[in-house]
Amino acid sequence: MKEQEYWEKVYTTKSADNVSWFQEHATRSLEIIRSIHPKPDARVIDVGGGASTLVDDMLADGFEHISVLDLSASALEVARKRLGVNGEKVEWIAGDIRHVELPEQSYDIWHDRAVFHFLTDPADRLAYVQQVMKTVKPGGHVIVATFAPDGPEQYSGLPVARYNHVQLHGEFGPAFELLEHASEEHKTPWGSLQHFVYCHCLKPN
Repeated sequence: MKEQEYWEKVYTTKSADNVSWFQEHATRSLEIIRSIHPKPDARVIDVGGGASTLVDDMLADGFEHISVLDLSASALEVARKRLGVNGEKVEWIAGDIRHVELPEQSYDIWHDRAVFHFLTDPADRLAYVQQVMKTVKPGGHVIVATFAPDGPEQYSGLPVARYNHVQLHGEFGPAFELLEHASEEHKTPWGSLQHFVYCHCLKPN
């Protein structure tokens, strides 16, 4: 509950474009998703999506089945209101990815740029991977981004784990086929730089 209260406070006291993780467009994520050449009826979940604009661009690309999950209901409400009537096309899920009930073998694409690096407890990371195993379709795509080794040691006042692509892939295990990895130099709204690493894997059949 403390974590939920923390993020609710963030999104009720700050505007969505005045936080360090704000991206006008989630360019790197979009590049990877588009490279998959998914069909419009592909089911996508954005884990920790909050007020991210990724959902806006996926809707513009024609995706018909998008779910956005976040611990903060306030963050989801920011995105839903921003989208207006298009927000009705999205499934908004307020919950903790470690415990929330999601449909089994339902998602073609799992995307996360916001959650995994906050899981500093090995038990929490295991619960996360178990959710991936349960809810992503066999052969589905798993895209996870975290802070790189030279990224911040704390983020928004919370401790984070940092990874290179080998370490990040290792958290999911060799059964996940690593298709590609990429880096990103994120510029915050006030001009500082943060380094991310992305891993794009296939879930085992």
